[in-house]
Amino acid sequence: MSSAQPIPVVVLAGFLGSGKTTLLNHLLRSARGTRIGVMVNDFGSIEIDAMTVAGQVGSTVSLGNGCLCCALDASELDSYLETLTRPSAGLDVIVIEASGLAEPQELVRMVLASDNGRAVYGGLVQVVDAAEYDATRQRHPETDRHLAIADLVVVNKADRVPAEELRRVRASVTALAGRAAVVEAAHGRVDPELLFERAAPRDGAGEGQLSFDDLREDEHADHPHAAYDTVSFTADRPMHPRRLLDFLDGRSEGLYRIKGFVDFGAADPANRYAVHAVGRFLRFYPEPWPEGEPRRTQLVLIGSGVDGAALGAALEGCRVAGPEDVPEEHSMWGVLRYVPEKGEPEPGGPGGSEPETSEVPVEV
Repeated sequence: MSSAQPIPVVVLAGFLGSGKTTLLNHLLRSARGTRIGVMVNDFGSIEIDAMTVAGQVGSTVSLGNGCLCCALDASELDSYLETLTRPSAGLDVIVIEASGLAEPQELVRMVLASDNGRAVYGGLVQVVDAAEYDATRQRHPETDRHLAIADLVVVNKADRVPAEELRRVRASVTALAGRAAVVEAAHGRVDPELLFERAAPRDGAGEGQLSFDDLREDEHADHPHAAYDTVSFTADRPMHPRRLLDFLDGRSEGLYRIKGFVDFGAADPANRYAVHAVGRFLRFYPEPWPEGEPRRTQLVLIGSGVDGAALGAALEGCRVAGPEDVPEEHSMWGVLRYVPEKGEPEPGGPGGSEPETSEVPVEV
């Protein structure tokens, strides 16, 4: 993903002790070429050797692996987004770690309400402690409400409870989380590709020797991890705008992310549409067809516990069947409701070049 594309902003939430900081540290250690901007409430909770800024507030620092980190005051969210989404920073994703007592709904609302045209909502990830699930719900009744608005729920510390108990906790979480994807993890080990794109290594970055942390994580290879399903779909015939939108509006439980490009054929012959869907959030980005590239739809769907065959069949049914299956007039209107307002960037648009090194000096 280049810096010209909208940068997803992922909100990471969970009560004290759930393991969200461990999960965040895992993402940073396993970035492997992906440049992550991090907003945290407390620098001291980020246990990275390259970072010795505990206690600093109102500053942004460059981490040794090309990531950035800044202390977050929610009232200044827009100003930090402005800093982290600058093309010169070259970031691929931004993660906001909420404090254990923060109200995630408010952070989500602020991200969605931001007028920063270079940022796009990347989902609410709620971390749950499997071993303390019942006690957490008793101490914090708002847990149920937080789960209900999550796009992805990570049932962490799955290795610390018996299998039967884990099944009960997951069933309860799934019932409360509605359509959200639910995955299990130990030690916060979630595959980054579940949350965001993995960028190609820059100048060999991320391909060096294993660190001690990498080796330590390998010791837990037999522990539960965040398993997820990936479904790929390709169609050489155009997609029917109204039927595809019906599919997206009614997407199944557990389907967390959808990405790729859509060909709407005669409904809009000049453009292909990049699609970005996370949880209940959906955006289309029209862009001219690249010269010489075949006109086809290519989508990747990512989730947990999804029926890949059923999803593929449903998408097959969204194709234009033939010359007699002509999309009705104004069929694109529904799609255009999800196109960003003028001024927001389109994938592939102007956005500056990549930095030459992995260090990103940024002043706030």
